[in-house]
Amino acid sequence: GSAAGNATRPGGVAVSSRPAIVAHRPQRSPLRVGGVLPHVVLVVAAVCALGPLLFMVLTAFKTQRQYLNDVYGLPWPLTLSNFSEAIHGGELFTWLKNSAIYTVGSVLVSTVAAAFCAFAIARMRFRGQSLLLTVNIALMVVPPVVMLIPLFAQFSDLGLVGTYRGVIAIYAGLTMPFSIYLLTSFFRTLPGELFDAALVDGAGHLRVLRTVVLPLSAPALVTLVVVNSLWVWNELLIALVFLPEDDLKTLMVGLTTVLQGRFSLNVPVLMAGMVLASAPMLLLYFAGQRFFIRGLTAGALKG
Repeated sequence: GSAAGNATRPGGVAVSSRPAIVAHRPQRSPLRVGGVLPHVVLVVAAVCALGPLLFMVLTAFKTQRQYLNDVYGLPWPLTLSNFSEAIHGGELFTWLKNSAIYTVGSVLVSTVAAAFCAFAIARMRFRGQSLLLTVNIALMVVPPVVMLIPLFAQFSDLGLVGTYRGVIAIYAGLTMPFSIYLLTSFFRTLPGELFDAALVDGAGHLRVLRTVVLPLSAPALVTLVVVNSLWVWNELLIALVFLPEDDLKTLMVGLTTVLQGRFSLNVPVLMAGMVLASAPMLLLYFAGQRFFIRGLTAGALKG
């Protein structure tokens, strides 16, 4: 049987006459389910996140008639009268000023205090260091609503309800756990040789923090400012409870209570007010976007 399938070349070399079987591996298609599914999920997530924002912006440029005729249609012709009504329909500039005071004050206090605490936890050695960081992380999961009644009772006794300093102190305290955790993770990624060299040169801990650590921590600090500012600017519950006077209301409280009550049937005016309220935080985010991702991922591989 084997002789029938073989031939002999001149010179006595046996050559098989059977056709060679070549195995071809199937080429992988770039559009396989495993490669397309993540992109589909990301596109759906992006649409869900940007859809309400697009609806808000488009509706702000519609007239009331255009909105009632076609809720999801494009605004044409564009109108700017909704922004004028939103500004004059309530104390928009007063609310904007109040929100800026609460945001800047609380973020400044929490960032400075968190920098001192994080430096001590990350670079100093003392008893109970790990326990302190563990308790701080545990405080991050406590929702602010469970502390609302104790805080209100305590601040009422201290006469801090309806004051700028009272609300700033609450916001600074609520943002402290996350601030300490983020800065501690970042400080631990800095080379230890820098600290040793500064200490050898005679610098104290405060000078090391001011001249070595903080200049190198721009990504973490910018990220902290952006994240905490977004939370304080958009916070509603604490501002609604602790600020009963109209001249102390924040922008979110004013839009939710006053402006919505006056223009409850005029949705384009409400959307115009929300666009104006979102503009400052969008500008802040775009200004710090270069450092934002670097700050969020700081400490992910080390520390």
